[in-house]
Amino acid sequence: MAVNYYKLPIQARDLMTNASSKMVSLEESIINYLHLIMTTRFGECQSDASFGCALWDVDFNNMGSNHKLRAVIADSLTKSLKRYEKRLSQIEINVNIEQDEMDGRATVSRVKKMVLVHVIGVINKTNENFTYKAHFYIAPLSY
Repeated sequence: MAVNYYKLPIQARDLMTNASSKMVSLEESIINYLHLIMTTRFGECQSDASFGCALWDVDFNNMGSNHKLRAVIADSLTKSLKRYEKRLSQIEINVNIEQDEMDGRATVSRVKKMVLVHVIGVINKTNENFTYKAHFYIAPLSY
Protein backbone atom coordinates (compact mmCIF):
# COMPACT_ATOMS: atom_id res chain seq x y z
CA MET A 1 0.00 0.00 0.00
CA ALA A 2 1.50 3.32 -1.09
CA VAL A 3 1.37 6.18 1.37
CA ASN A 4 1.22 9.75 0.13
CA TYR A 5 2.97 12.52 2.00
CA TYR A 6 1.95 16.11 1.45
CA LYS A 7 4.41 18.96 1.10
CA LEU A 8 4.23 21.52 3.90
CA PRO A 9 2.92 24.12 3.99
CA ILE A 10 -0.27 22.85 2.38
CA GLN A 11 -1.65 25.39 -0.06
CA ALA A 12 -5.19 26.38 0.92
CA ARG A 13 -6.05 27.37 -2.65
CA ASP A 14 -5.34 23.79 -3.78
CA LEU A 15 -7.80 22.48 -1.20
CA MET A 16 -10.46 25.00 -2.15
CA THR A 17 -10.18 24.40 -5.90
CA ASN A 18 -9.85 20.61 -5.64
CA ALA A 19 -6.43 20.85 -7.25
CA SER A 20 -3.96 18.14 -6.44
CA SER A 21 -1.54 18.97 -3.64
CA LYS A 22 2.20 18.50 -4.04
CA MET A 23 3.50 15.17 -2.79
CA VAL A 24 6.91 14.45 -1.28
CA SER A 25 8.97 11.45 -0.23
CA LEU A 26 8.89 9.99 3.27
CA GLU A 27 12.25 11.58 4.11
CA GLU A 28 11.17 15.03 2.90
CA SER A 29 7.89 14.68 4.81
CA ILE A 30 9.87 14.00 8.01
CA ILE A 31 12.13 16.98 7.29
CA ASN A 32 9.09 19.23 6.77
CA TYR A 33 7.56 18.04 10.04
CA LEU A 34 10.80 18.51 11.99
CA HIS A 35 11.04 22.04 10.64
CA LEU A 36 7.42 22.67 11.65
CA ILE A 37 8.10 21.45 15.20
CA MET A 38 11.24 23.59 15.46
CA THR A 39 9.56 26.73 14.19
CA THR A 40 6.45 26.41 16.36
CA ARG A 41 6.38 28.03 19.76
CA PHE A 42 4.66 26.23 22.65
CA GLY A 43 1.04 27.35 22.81
CA GLU A 44 0.95 28.47 19.18
CA CYS A 45 -1.02 25.41 18.06
CA GLN A 46 -4.48 25.92 19.54
CA SER A 47 -5.44 22.24 19.45
CA ASP A 48 -2.27 21.11 21.28
CA ALA A 49 -0.42 23.68 23.40
CA SER A 50 2.50 21.29 23.95
CA PHE A 51 3.31 21.07 20.22
CA GLY A 52 6.54 22.89 19.32
CA CYS A 53 9.86 23.41 21.03
CA ALA A 54 11.51 25.78 23.49
CA LEU A 55 13.76 27.39 20.90
CA TRP A 56 11.45 30.39 20.74
CA ASP A 57 10.89 30.54 24.50
CA VAL A 58 14.59 31.24 25.03
CA ASP A 59 14.92 33.70 22.17
CA PHE A 60 15.43 36.74 24.39
CA ASN A 61 16.43 34.90 27.53
CA ASN A 62 19.87 35.99 28.67
CA MET A 63 21.04 32.69 30.08
CA GLY A 64 24.45 32.80 31.66
CA SER A 65 26.07 30.41 29.26
CA ASN A 66 25.60 28.86 25.87
CA HIS A 67 25.84 25.46 27.57
CA LYS A 68 22.57 26.07 29.46
CA LEU A 69 20.89 27.38 26.34
CA ARG A 70 22.07 24.38 24.32
CA ALA A 71 20.80 21.97 27.00
CA VAL A 72 17.35 23.59 27.18
CA ILE A 73 16.89 23.51 23.40
CA ALA A 74 18.22 19.96 23.00
CA ASP A 75 16.05 18.61 25.84
CA SER A 76 12.91 20.32 24.56
CA LEU A 77 13.49 19.21 20.99
CA THR A 78 14.23 15.62 22.02
CA LYS A 79 10.97 15.43 24.00
CA SER A 80 8.94 16.96 21.17
CA LEU A 81 10.39 14.70 18.48
CA LYS A 82 9.89 11.57 20.56
CA ARG A 83 6.30 12.59 21.20
CA TYR A 84 5.27 13.84 17.77
CA GLU A 85 7.53 12.27 15.13
CA LYS A 86 6.75 8.56 15.44
CA ARG A 87 8.31 7.77 12.06
CA LEU A 88 11.79 8.18 13.58
CA SER A 89 13.55 6.10 16.22
CA GLN A 90 16.98 6.22 17.86
CA ILE A 91 16.79 10.00 17.78
CA GLU A 92 19.94 11.93 18.71
CA ILE A 93 20.03 15.70 18.74
CA ASN A 94 23.12 17.86 18.75
CA VAL A 95 22.74 21.58 19.34
CA ASN A 96 25.56 24.09 18.96
CA ILE A 97 25.46 27.82 19.60
CA GLU A 98 27.75 30.12 17.65
CA GLN A 99 28.14 33.86 17.38
CA ASP A 100 27.56 35.05 13.83
CA GLU A 101 28.45 38.52 12.64
CA MET A 102 25.89 39.78 10.18
CA ASP A 103 26.66 42.64 7.85
CA GLY A 104 23.88 45.15 8.00
CA ARG A 105 22.96 47.65 5.33
CA ALA A 106 24.46 50.35 7.49
CA THR A 107 28.09 50.59 8.46
CA VAL A 108 27.36 48.83 11.78
CA SER A 109 27.61 45.04 11.94
CA ARG A 110 25.38 43.01 14.22
CA VAL A 111 26.30 39.91 16.16
CA LYS A 112 23.61 37.29 16.64
CA LYS A 113 23.49 33.86 18.18
CA MET A 114 23.10 31.11 15.63
CA VAL A 115 21.59 27.84 16.85
CA LEU A 116 22.77 24.87 14.79
CA VAL A 117 20.58 21.77 15.15
CA HIS A 118 21.61 18.34 13.88
CA VAL A 119 19.06 15.52 14.14
CA ILE A 120 20.12 11.92 13.59
CA GLY A 121 17.82 8.93 13.68
CA VAL A 122 16.47 5.90 11.87
CA ILE A 123 13.38 5.90 9.66
CA ASN A 124 11.21 3.12 11.11
CA LYS A 125 9.48 2.15 7.87
CA THR A 126 12.66 1.68 5.80
CA ASN A 127 15.26 1.20 8.55
CA GLU A 128 17.42 3.82 6.80
CA ASN A 129 19.61 6.33 8.58
CA PHE A 130 18.20 9.83 8.71
CA THR A 131 19.98 13.13 9.19
CA TYR A 132 18.75 16.70 9.19
CA LYS A 133 20.57 19.96 9.80
CA ALA A 134 19.04 23.36 10.39
CA HIS A 135 20.09 26.70 11.81
CA PHE A 136 18.17 29.54 13.37
CA TYR A 137 19.15 33.00 14.53
CA ILE A 138 18.04 34.09 17.98
CA ALA A 139 18.46 37.23 20.08
CA PRO A 140 19.20 39.98 20.23
CA LEU A 141 16.35 41.31 18.12
CA SER A 142 16.41 38.45 15.64
CA TYR A 143 14.39 39.09 12.51
